[in-house]
Amino acid sequence: MSCALNLACTWFDAAFEQPAHALALKLNVPAIGYESLDNSDYACLLIVDEAGLQLQVTGKKRPGPVRVDFVSGAVAHRRQFGGGTGQLIAKACGLNKGVRPFIVDATAGLGRDAFVLATLGCSVILLERSALVYELLNDGVEQARGVPEICEIVERMTCKGEDSIDWLNSLNPEDKPDVVYLDPMFPHTEKSAQVKKEMLLFRSLVGQDNDAAALLDAALRAALYRVVVKRPRKAPCVEGVPPTYHLEGKSCRYDIYALKKFD
Repeated sequence: MSCALNLACTWFDAAFEQPAHALALKLNVPAIGYESLDNSDYACLLIVDEAGLQLQVTGKKRPGPVRVDFVSGAVAHRRQFGGGTGQLIAKACGLNKGVRPFIVDATAGLGRDAFVLATLGCSVILLERSALVYELLNDGVEQARGVPEICEIVERMTCKGEDSIDWLNSLNPEDKPDVVYLDPMFPHTEKSAQVKKEMLLFRSLVGQDNDAAALLDAALRAALYRVVVKRPRKAPCVEGVPPTYHLEGKSCRYDIYALKKFD
C-alpha cells in the first residue's frame, strides 16, 4: 500500500529512526528527523516513538495527536462500564444469549466499535483501505497484544489493509461473515454535533466515502444474517435498499438490514 497524502514520517529518538524509514518506504513518503523537519512542508506527520505511532496535523490551531489506544482513556472506560450486551451496537449486531456472531467491520477506522464487539466475545475482521489509517490501526492492535488485561480481546481482532468492496465481493461462500458492520463517512451538517478531533482529521485527510451505496450492496451480498450501518441520528440512510428497522440512540442510529434470523 502507498499513501498519497502530504505526509512525512519522523522520530524524536534516534532509536526509532530505522522503523520510521521502513514505514516511510512502505507508505512511499519521506522520512525526516524531527530536528531537521520543516513542518510547513507537510500537512501531517506520522511520528514513531516508544508508544507506537501517532499522527499529528501541522499548522495553526491544529488538534492534538491521534493514536489508536485500546488500553486507556475512553476506550478503557467503555470496556469496563459500557453496559455489555445492553449497548445499542450489541443489539444492532444481534448479540444475544449464546449468540456471538462473526463480524466484518468494513470501515474500521480507529477500530473502536470493533474493539467493543471483540470485548463482548465476537471475532471481528477489521478492513481499512486507507494505508495511513491502517498503519495506525494495526499498530494499536499490536501494542495491545502485550497488555495482559486485553490481550485476549485483541486476539479476536484481525486487521486487513484492504478495499472493503473488493474484499467482500471476493469471499467464498464458506468464508462469509454473519454480520457486516458499516460506519461510512458522510458530510453531515448538524450544527449541534460536536465533531471530535479524530473525525476532523479523517475528513481532512481521508475524505468521504462516496461509494457507500456500492459498499452497502457488497455487504448485503456477503453477510449471512444482517448488515448494520451506523449513522448520525438525523442523517439520511445510505442510498439503495431501505433498512428493515432502526435502533436510535442520543447521537447515532443503527440501520439494520435483516437477511434472516440467527440460528
